[in-house]
Amino acid sequence: MKSDRLLSILLLLQTRGRVPAHELATRLEVSVRTIYRDVEALSTAGVPVYAERGRAGGITLLPGYRTDVTGLTADESRALFIAAARGTHEALGLDAAIGSALRKIMAALPEPHRPAAELTSRRILVESSRWMGPPPREVDVSALKDAVFADRRLRIRYRHSGADAPRTYTVDPYGLVCKAGVWYLVADRKSVPRLFRADRTHAATVTDAPVRRREGVELADVWALLKRQVEERPGRIAVTARVRRSRFDLFLRMCGNSLTEHPEDDGADGADGSGEWIEVRLGYEVLGAVRSLAPFAADVEVLEPPEARAELARCAAAITALYAGNEQARP
Repeated sequence: MKSDRLLSILLLLQTRGRVPAHELATRLEVSVRTIYRDVEALSTAGVPVYAERGRAGGITLLPGYRTDVTGLTADESRALFIAAARGTHEALGLDAAIGSALRKIMAALPEPHRPAAELTSRRILVESSRWMGPPPREVDVSALKDAVFADRRLRIRYRHSGADAPRTYTVDPYGLVCKAGVWYLVADRKSVPRLFRADRTHAATVTDAPVRRREGVELADVWALLKRQVEERPGRIAVTARVRRSRFDLFLRMCGNSLTEHPEDDGADGADGSGEWIEVRLGYEVLGAVRSLAPFAADVEVLEPPEARAELARCAAAITALYAGNEQARP
């Protein structure tokens, strides 16, 4: 573990230059005292590393010092060659770059690790799209990417869900997030964190003004806050239902994103037939959304609230009326 930590410190210093000791301690999950002991060990081993004290100080390498040692373990080598989600690098214009980078890493790997790394790339595939989901939209994130990498403010024309026309915003981007194949821009608007879907952005212009991010706030922090706000949004309609066990797997694939908690399933098949059903709890933004359960017909029964049962009853009645009419009278 210590040798891995020493190598991690060395590579971080090569990449970042001067790094405060407390930041190294946080990233490597050790104490600041341990970091200083590691720095002393590196220095004893001949690495020109030293600590600069003061407010702007930190741990740094002698200017110009570089090492080509990768220090990758067999598992780390495999991890690098697991194919990323299809389309992610392509959307960022980095499809060719990732292939070139992996070829260079392969050449730099120790000889014993190369077969395992190469085999991993052929045996593991990451697919970001959901089963039976709609085909992904073509999204141009080039302007968003340019603003993120150049640390510039961004002017966007954005259409909100349900809105007739887009609106113009000037935002301070933290970065881009690809979640389940959908790209999002994470940015501040007037110092308030906001989430913008890339496929709803009609136009994006990188301005000459430098970005104005809140001090000490990183992309991961803002994303965690926004994600929590979406998932814990108040005012959702709570629905309790039961699903026939034989249809439960299909139900999870089609309606799993509406679940508010993991359903309890002990696999029991009671003599009274109670084991035939699995109880679930769901949340919907509007009452009408409960109609998404209609395709399951009698294999899903809403237990409460009464308003949700009535909504599905109206849905079933409308379908019955539609198909019970005289077919010869139809145009």
